[in-house]
Amino acid sequence: MTHTQIRIISSITTAATGLLLTAGALLVPGAIAQDGTPDALDSAPPALRLIVNSAADTIEPDAGLTLREAIELANGTLTLESLSSAEQAQVLPSDAGSSRIEFNLAPGDTTILLQTVLPDLAAPGLVLDGTTQPGYDGDRSATAEIAVPIPVVSLTPAPGQILLRGLTITADGVTVRGLSLYGFTSQHGATASTPPADILIAHAAPPPAVPRPVPSRRASFSESDIPPADVVIEQNWLGLPPSEPGESVLPPTPRSAFGVVVFNAVNPVIRNNRIEQHDGSAIITGARAEGMRVESNILVGNGVAGMPDAIRLEGQVNETLIIGNLICGSDGSGVYLFKPDGSVAIRDNQFSYNSRRFQRAAIYLMGSDHEVTGNTIRQQPGPGVVVAAYPTSHRNVITQNQFEALDGLSIDLVTQHNVTPQDYQVGDGPNPPRRSRQQRNDSGNGNINAPELISLTPAGSGFTVVGMADPGSEVELYRVVEVDNPYGALAEPLGSVAVNGSGEFAATVELPPGQGVGAIATDSRYGTSEPAVILTQDTQSPVPPIGEIPRCTTAPVPEPEPVPEPEPTPEPLQLQVPTNVHFALDRDTLSPASRQVLDRVAVVLRDNPSITVELQGHADPRASAAYNLALSNRRALAVRNYLLEQGIAPERMAIRAFGFEQRLSDGTTRLDYARDRRVELIFSDARGFELIIQEDDLQIEP
Repeated sequence: MTHTQIRIISSITTAATGLLLTAGALLVPGAIAQDGTPDALDSAPPALRLIVNSAADTIEPDAGLTLREAIELANGTLTLESLSSAEQAQVLPSDAGSSRIEFNLAPGDTTILLQTVLPDLAAPGLVLDGTTQPGYDGDRSATAEIAVPIPVVSLTPAPGQILLRGLTITADGVTVRGLSLYGFTSQHGATASTPPADILIAHAAPPPAVPRPVPSRRASFSESDIPPADVVIEQNWLGLPPSEPGESVLPPTPRSAFGVVVFNAVNPVIRNNRIEQHDGSAIITGARAEGMRVESNILVGNGVAGMPDAIRLEGQVNETLIIGNLICGSDGSGVYLFKPDGSVAIRDNQFSYNSRRFQRAAIYLMGSDHEVTGNTIRQQPGPGVVVAAYPTSHRNVITQNQFEALDGLSIDLVTQHNVTPQDYQVGDGPNPPRRSRQQRNDSGNGNINAPELISLTPAGSGFTVVGMADPGSEVELYRVVEVDNPYGALAEPLGSVAVNGSGEFAATVELPPGQGVGAIATDSRYGTSEPAVILTQDTQSPVPPIGEIPRCTTAPVPEPEPVPEPEPTPEPLQLQVPTNVHFALDRDTLSPASRQVLDRVAVVLRDNPSITVELQGHADPRASAAYNLALSNRRALAVRNYLLEQGIAPERMAIRAFGFEQRLSDGTTRLDYARDRRVELIFSDARGFELIIQEDDLQIEP
């Protein structure tokens, strides 16, 4: 789906409610009647306090007020006289100047199963507040890294219903708070016209009788395409139902397509949400998301089966700020900018274990004047930050970040002649020094040259670093732990030093034994360079290996209890675990026998949370190398998705595809080929395990 082709359609019409409006019914200001003429009424709906006390999804006079009824009352498309006396008792005047929807659902009946898509939230200033539900505790979180309160009220499609989205916001100042939304997606075909998501923010759609094309990413908007301003999405769980701290949460079936789609908005705020387990991105923009603020969210395990990046920004995104988020376990980049209009600041975020399916950069930048500062980027099967060369991408400042365990450079400027999709997703490695009149057109960030570190000599309690860099730039020095790599990850900033007019600089730094020094240069005219080749100390001490158990979030640590007497140490468990499953000829779907094998694997992984697994896909040799490479990748992905359904965290699994490069034999029999069509499971720590190469699920072709 390309967002320039999206056409927003009305999520619900008045006729769909089964209710005939009376002549005195209140309408939204500026609403357009079904014949396409502006409505004559100018008065806004009154400000109401609406208390939802029924989890049903109906509009009818009965004993309780439903969420659907509350939204229509706030919008002014439902009259108070249409309700029963019991429902009218749940509608009170609001002294806040705008309407507010609260909850008082019965304990144990707090999940609203939607039969159809809800009406748009079209009342300016409306607050939809799940924190008002009895039992909600704003101090109780399931995660220690960023505290996001556990919601009580959930919105999800009713069994058997495929619903495009949970909530659509089209008015200024709307706030959605303290809810769980999950399971919103679309069957193939519908996504070509409207984006499926837990929450969509966009301008109001015209009625069917007044078709109007939605503007493309770069086209100008018509006067009636007014973006909602100052929308706030906060303290919600998107993509997963509520769960207790430490409880394993299985992904819903189906998964939500996207978390928050900001198609057309000004100054939206997305803060302190937990957005997990989506087929596509957690947050994605379309035509406009100017002034957006994405703050203190947990974004884990997104991009499982579609747009793989946790946050994907395109369109008009000027002055967007991404700050203080935990972005982990995504299938692609943590943040991916695709031909954006305007600048973005990415500050003080934690990026870890991303690119689980694609070897991409943690942060990928297209465009100019972006800022990447204060972030921690670690355990990345790709580079840290990549800057594109085309379209023109200059003056991107990348400083004060910390990197660890990267498969690539900390900062990678793509050169103009490297224009394959791989280059534009992963980067192209170190650039050679260039000093020519065409230098500024050779790569991203004006091809500012990496510094050259010349010497590292003892000086008192520290070391003096001497080097060369582009005159007029400023060099930032870094501590480097991974000294076995000439471009080891820039682990910790040590300070900055100005470069003189001759291109020389010198500085004194403190370095623990066995560690090295690296550097980058920044020129305000061009941006930040790639890293220098590191210098190491003459006398080195062993450096502890980098590595840890992949874990995106942990449960909060409870108050310590009295320590009981230690029990005798049990004998080590000897566990049996299968290490492979097989596939049919030219197939990437799991057979029932293979599923049974993976059920055994899932039990072992659940019982041993410190174990990680690499899923290596293989194929037999009877097709082209490219075809078999893609087929083996799909097979590994099928195994990963099945284990995800069994509750195995995405950050514990990584994917590699080998095609037919690693056959088990040179044989050409049907049995040989059946053994080749496999996914091997490589466990990170198999001590105490008996690894089983099983063939119970072999699928020999006829």
